Amino acid sequence: MPISNIPIFSMLRTRMQWHQERQRLLAENVANADTPNFRPRDLTQPKFDGPASAVAPGLGLVRTASAHLSGSGVSGSGSGQFESRQRTGQEIRPTGNAVSLEDEMLKVAANQMDYQAATAVYSRSLGLIKAAIGRG
Repeated sequence: MPISNIPIFSMLRTRMQWHQERQRLLAENVANADTPNFRPRDLTQPKFDGPASAVAPGLGLVRTASAHLSGSGVSGSGSGQFESRQRTGQEIRPTGNAVSLEDEMLKVAANQMDYQAATAVYSRSLGLIKAAIGRG
């Protein structure tokens, strides 16, 4: 049985990919802190409700207009695999920008800690598997 078929590993990989994509999005928010009329974005948390949701590769691209090209798979960073959302209720400056650097940096730090926790659980789980089969 490949490790990719074990639900906990699939969920941890999905979680780590989500944190990577969120880091990219938060960095984009910080980079556009002085851009007029820019609104910060964030990702919604992935859902792990039930056994069917543990399989991340089942997520796909959605065509929102008939003129859009249909996607055939995931490619590179910024894959669109996770749902992005505009945040509401921000304080907007006179230039129309709503990025709060303090809030973004707090989110970056929390995201980094959560990613490190997920990688620690992943590596310890691999260690347990190796020990169970006698290679640890």
